[in-house]
Amino acid sequence: MINFPTKLTCTIALPLALLSLRAAGFAQQLAVTPVDLVRQTVQNETAAGNSDVKVMFMDRKQSPRGSQTKLMVETRQGMAGMTVAYNDTPLTLEQQQAEDGRLAGLANSQEQLERKQEKEKEDTVRVTRIMKALPDAFIYQPDGTEKGSQEVGKSGAELVRLKFRPNPNYVPPSHVEQVLTGMQGYLLIEEKQHRIAKIDGTLIKEVGFGWGILGHLDQGGHFLVEQGEVIPGTWEITRMSLSFTGRVLLFKSLNIKSDETFNNFRAAPANLTFAQGVELLKKYHAELAENPPQPAAVKSK
Repeated sequence: MINFPTKLTCTIALPLALLSLRAAGFAQQLAVTPVDLVRQTVQNETAAGNSDVKVMFMDRKQSPRGSQTKLMVETRQGMAGMTVAYNDTPLTLEQQQAEDGRLAGLANSQEQLERKQEKEKEDTVRVTRIMKALPDAFIYQPDGTEKGSQEVGKSGAELVRLKFRPNPNYVPPSHVEQVLTGMQGYLLIEEKQHRIAKIDGTLIKEVGFGWGILGHLDQGGHFLVEQGEVIPGTWEITRMSLSFTGRVLLFKSLNIKSDETFNNFRAAPANLTFAQGVELLKKYHAELAENPPQPAAVKSK
């Protein structure tokens, strides 16, 4: 006797069959293993960091103390930034005079500029070390795809989503990479250009650094970085959110909480001095005063 499928059987089996076909299609589409995709993407991101393309943009940082909005431009002497608002309110005349004085003092002091460049270089080295550790620090698992947007990846592009968890065999070479040993979350990768569109990570355990002598970060800490193609062929960070607590040197409390958005990107001249960058920001500020951009909504986690 032939047992024909019942309506209930079809109702259950059909979605499962479609899901299996979709998963098989995604596995076939992902031509390389997840870790190889991450490795290729990290190599490309590192190479892109050496690009000579310069940009200017708006930076709004929200913290428990309020918000600060800056106009920023990359120069050959480092990043130039000019504060234009506190808590979304333009500077008073007194605040503007103080900001102009700060920028003039920095532009006219070779010693201060060199210290600023050295700090930016150290920050870049730390970020590069974290990036290079990504392929080995985690175990990756395919987790479907998402559509890109103007702020995350490339608008309309298909982004590969990879879940990650700590690799138990990973030994961090320094305390810089130590934070990765307790992190899990997911990555979004634009596979065609091999660019990271998003990293979302949460600490699933307390992580010590410097053998616990220098301090620790508490379980539950969270970070999020989004990146997008803001100008054709040019990718920049569009959002960075940090939320960490812990201790430094065993005694000093650590509490980092901020949400930073970057928008209104435009190309900048390639060989600006810091002083020239400041003058360009002043012109940019005057343009925005006549045609103010709409404030970007702060996304929830």
